[in-house]
Amino acid sequence: MAVPVGVDQAGPCFELSYMDAARGRCRRPLRDCVTGRFEDVAPVRTFGWSRGGRHFPGWYWAATTGRHVGFESWLERDRLLLMDFDPSVVGIGSQPFWLHWHDGKRERRHAPDYFVRRADGSAVVVDVRAEERIAPKDAEAFEVTRLVCAQAGWGFERLGAPDPALLANVRWLSRYRHPRCLRSAAAAQLREVFTTPGPLMSGADAAGDRLSTLPVLFHLLWLQELTAEGIRVELLGPRTIVQLASGDDR
Repeated sequence: MAVPVGVDQAGPCFELSYMDAARGRCRRPLRDCVTGRFEDVAPVRTFGWSRGGRHFPGWYWAATTGRHVGFESWLERDRLLLMDFDPSVVGIGSQPFWLHWHDGKRERRHAPDYFVRRADGSAVVVDVRAEERIAPKDAEAFEVTRLVCAQAGWGFERLGAPDPALLANVRWLSRYRHPRCLRSAAAAQLREVFTTPGPLMSGADAAGDRLSTLPVLFHLLWLQELTAEGIRVELLGPRTIVQLASGDDR
């Protein structure tokens, strides 16, 4: 990949340390890392449980990548779920690198939560933290990360709690995210039925036996080949209006 336009290669010295598949742990200046595929690297730290700990780490199987992606809290898991649902996202890596810098008194480091690659080739570094849990040192780390991302030509987002209705709906649809839920014949019937917008359950019945068509319908909603009216503001239900997605909807 080419160095992104606007990258200041003569800026302040920041370094990244990350796991290289061939060489193991590497540490290099930021200017040497701006074209890195950090969505594909192994996490720089482990996701483990500790007795009495407040975190809830684990692994999530992402349909976007076809592999497991780590998380360190339920909020990170929720945000990971929504990134997996986002059709513009084509790559997700967790804990992709340590960012090293000096604050004038001592060396500091911060590991962002996610590195996201989008379909247009752009990259976004993501930190997940609820607003009420941002301590001063965390706010400083996020600001430094934002400045570093600007130098590298990457975007930066600090994400908090998502919209409850959207999250609940995507959690439900994620149960049907695996490609095994796609049955070609039923999918074709559902696409034809929902060419005309109509209620979710009525459309499932019109396409065949609902026990067979509902998993496929939810998978198509996950893929956003079908769209559900009000998915961001109310829970999916039998009367939710579903329709075939247009190119602008996806």
